[in-house]
Amino acid sequence: MSEPTPIDQPVLELRNVHTHYGPVHVLKEVSLEIRPGQIVCLLGGNASGKTTTLKTILGMVSPTSGEVVIGGRIVNGLPTAEIVKLGVSMVPENRRLFNRMTVKENLEIGAYLRSGDTSEDLDRILKLFPVLEQRLTQRAGTLSGGEQQMVAVGRALMAQPKLLLMDEPSMGLAPILVTQNFEIIQQINQAGTTVLMVEQNARLALSIADYGYVLQTGRIVLNDTAQKLATNPEMRRAYLGEVD
Repeated sequence: MSEPTPIDQPVLELRNVHTHYGPVHVLKEVSLEIRPGQIVCLLGGNASGKTTTLKTILGMVSPTSGEVVIGGRIVNGLPTAEIVKLGVSMVPENRRLFNRMTVKENLEIGAYLRSGDTSEDLDRILKLFPVLEQRLTQRAGTLSGGEQQMVAVGRALMAQPKLLLMDEPSMGLAPILVTQNFEIIQQINQAGTTVLMVEQNARLALSIADYGYVLQTGRIVLNDTAQKLATNPEMRRAYLGEVD
């Protein structure tokens, strides 16, 4: 069997990954795959292991067994900075901005591992989020929740990621801003960035995703195309709030 070419090679694979926090077994034999150009959602309730999955991918937590593979390379044990250099960036839960720094400084931090002029990237971020152009010298901590989310996404995009990890992008946002935020995620994806999104709003996540995985107590219990998951009876009962 021939080796996969770069075109059909997954951007990310998790192969039978187990992750522990001390004696606590958080991820249990988690396997998933993301292809170039996809939006993939990772769904599940609280304490299901979703955020730990993202941290394991980014090297913030080391798997106790199994393999994390990015672009065909096993990255177990690599520091986070090296994984970012391989083209992975993250929008963390609750934004995690540097509140006393300006919007511009927060955005520029996203490019800290890059060399050369990043002004064109900043221009692209401001075209994606025009409101930030009037906020560049404003402290990030004084922004609204929606504006802070824009800065967090922009900061991650400044790294020019091939794979963008997003942890609960709808958290804390008003419904109209949630809708706008998901439209932005689609725009980012259509511009060429693959997206892995952890999200509790399963209905909305599935509406824009290509594929989905469902975690329950650290195990993948369901996975299928987003369209099929949205009509799966078990999914509809457990995660979409519907009854027969």
